[in-house]
Amino acid sequence: MGEAPAFFVDDLHKSAINGNGTDLKPKDSKTSTDIGERTYVIGGMGDRSTPSICVRVFDRSTGEWFNPAVLGTVPLSWAGHSAVAVSEDRILIITKDSIPDDCIWFLEVDTQFVRDQKQNLGTEVVAWSKGVVGNIEKPIVISGPSGVGKGTLISKLMSEFPSMFGFSVSHTTRAPREKETNGVHYHFTERSVMEKAIKEGMFLEFASVHGNLYGTSIEAVEVVADAGKRCILDIDVQGARSVRASSLEAIFIFICPPSFEELKKRLYARATETEEQIQKRLRNARTELEQGQSSGLFDHLLVNDDLEMCYKRLKNILDLNGNTTTTNKKAQKTVNFSKHRENKVFISCGNAGMEEASTSLYVLDVSSLKGGAPGRTRGLNISAADHIPNGYNGIAH
Repeated sequence: MGEAPAFFVDDLHKSAINGNGTDLKPKDSKTSTDIGERTYVIGGMGDRSTPSICVRVFDRSTGEWFNPAVLGTVPLSWAGHSAVAVSEDRILIITKDSIPDDCIWFLEVDTQFVRDQKQNLGTEVVAWSKGVVGNIEKPIVISGPSGVGKGTLISKLMSEFPSMFGFSVSHTTRAPREKETNGVHYHFTERSVMEKAIKEGMFLEFASVHGNLYGTSIEAVEVVADAGKRCILDIDVQGARSVRASSLEAIFIFICPPSFEELKKRLYARATETEEQIQKRLRNARTELEQGQSSGLFDHLLVNDDLEMCYKRLKNILDLNGNTTTTNKKAQKTVNFSKHRENKVFISCGNAGMEEASTSLYVLDVSSLKGGAPGRTRGLNISAADHIPNGYNGIAH
């Protein structure tokens, strides 16, 4: 069988996983993993700078091979990897030569996202997601009509807690303006590229404005979380509805004026728009207020009758009152690792090329996985294991 994997596989699962645990030499770099009636063959092609991980599927019930559409954030090709099924809907991949932050991946084969995209695209689908140790705070979706003060509230949050919150960078198909930087002000992209990503479920929300597309990608929100910050999304009610329908777990907050007449006064007091623009904003505001207050879309409704009191209530919702210091909760680092019993995956990390073998054993708890394609799979919990559990066969390098 060539080089054996660093797995400790429960005898009770052997018949269910068959080829799981295949770990071939780097020059071959392919594994086969059985889930149900299908065998998923995963192989790396090309060099490390080329994202060319190939996935083929063999359906044992029909005796046929097929190449599924591969979605999500595809990892770079690797020199070797291990693969093992951790549930009926996903395969855990451990790369052998990646940096610590880039060695845990999941290939989703029957998650809700995969099923939705299979129906949407009309073809077989698998999806990649990057595994991340630990959890993050839920992103915050803040909506409200123009003039209600949500921008001021967000600015106060960012000012008081500068290391805790961040904004995602939106995508747009319009051309950059003078002094606008790609990746800072917007991700500027071609329309065909953005339309394809939207079709493949990569965007939380999007809209067409004056002939150009604007939207928030799931990856843009994940990047904020990867930096150890809590993402704030300042979007309209329609966008909030799209985010609510997505796989993103967020806190939804709607900011209301004390009355429509008060909102009208505030818009006129700004003196930054023409009469026509103000009337358009008022028409949109009336619709947004009706939808925001009656749809059940939002978890919290805040009336901004007094800015300081409203800000205090916002901090209460986010459990921030009384916090005089903040910490930047960076995502924890990962290690090299893989299979399971009772949601546990035991990982043997050996140091090759040494005169005396050095091996460490870790246990990965996958019982609290959250998220997934097309974003990250979070909630991984890794700890040192001091022994091999009874009932496991040790397969060493």
